[in-house]
Amino acid sequence: MSDIEDDEIDLRALADDELVEQMQDDLYDGMRDEVIEGTEILLERGWAADQVLTVALVGGMTIVGVDFRDGILFVPEVLSAANAMKGGMEVLRPLLSASDSSNAGKMVIGTVKGDIHDIGKNLVVMMMEGAGFEVVDLGINTPVEEFLEALEEHKPNILGMSALLTTTMPYMKVVIDELVERGMRDDYIVMVGGAPLNQEFGEAVGADAYCRDAATAVETAKELVAQSRAA
Repeated sequence: MSDIEDDEIDLRALADDELVEQMQDDLYDGMRDEVIEGTEILLERGWAADQVLTVALVGGMTIVGVDFRDGILFVPEVLSAANAMKGGMEVLRPLLSASDSSNAGKMVIGTVKGDIHDIGKNLVVMMMEGAGFEVVDLGINTPVEEFLEALEEHKPNILGMSALLTTTMPYMKVVIDELVERGMRDDYIVMVGGAPLNQEFGEAVGADAYCRDAATAVETAKELVAQSRAA
């Protein structure tokens, strides 16, 4: 970070590459207003919305994700960075939806029926959006019918399910079994996560991947979507 106080930095005076670097620093520090201003400046300079998203915002969140995974950052800092990222996204979203910008993919996610825990899920949502994914968040206590309706409506690449209680974990299998029953299982990448889960459980219920944390979820999602598109 520069020795100059952030409120004294004139973002408009920075060259594009310096501005991007400053935006990534600001995003890392959770400085929402500065990220919004930087986003607007790059757009004024003729940057395409998807370029701003990929280079400045996703680039910044990637650094946050790595440091979160490595234990340098913790949940409060990640939430703060994700909030700054969302500020930039609010400027870009109308432009991105207007253009035919191909994004990283789409995910439908929810905490399963009977479970009202959502901190981990919310972190995954923010990190996935930070990686350029479009995310449909169904919230907590999500029954199988709601998952199925969302899959039909939004046609995502990925279905994500979260649980924090050992008593609600088995409901993930209820959802996956219903997908199998309807002949829809192969249409989606199914990712599961939550504190009491592990790799063996993910395999036992028939998920494509178990993700131990939000940073892993993003890395896994990118890999699996790339594989599925290549196929």
